[in-house]
Amino acid sequence: MAVPKRRTSKSKRDMRRSQNKLSVPRLTACPQCNELKPTHRVCLNCGYYKEREVVKVN
Repeated sequence: MAVPKRRTSKSKRDMRRSQNKLSVPRLTACPQCNELKPTHRVCLNCGYYKEREVVKVN
């Protein structure tokens, strides 16, 4: 069984953990209704994606 020869230093441990962070979701304005929506997704407010209607919204 593999056993570490040396104890991992706080610096090395923290450098490894620095990648484990949450990111802010990317939001852009819809060109049709100017509502904020996630990028590369259909707008939930108007149903448009890339300047054409994809989903009928009441």
